[in-house]
Amino acid sequence: MNTTISISEDTRDAIKEFGAKGETYNDILKRFVAVVHEEQIRKHLLDPTGCLTIEEAKKEIDKW
Repeated sequence: MNTTISISEDTRDAIKEFGAKGETYNDILKRFVAVVHEEQIRKHLLDPTGCLTIEEAKKEIDKW
């Protein structure tokens, strides 16, 4: 099932610049979504929040 979305001509032209010959807007946007998704996962995995340094981890292990 297809749907129509309304975008400006400027946005359409910007999206078109990322496309390869024969690629549809749907193909380009699917690729964009995949790249953004991968970047979100990468940021999540590399986020140091809540992480321990090796020294802190060793101290925690020694407590056991």
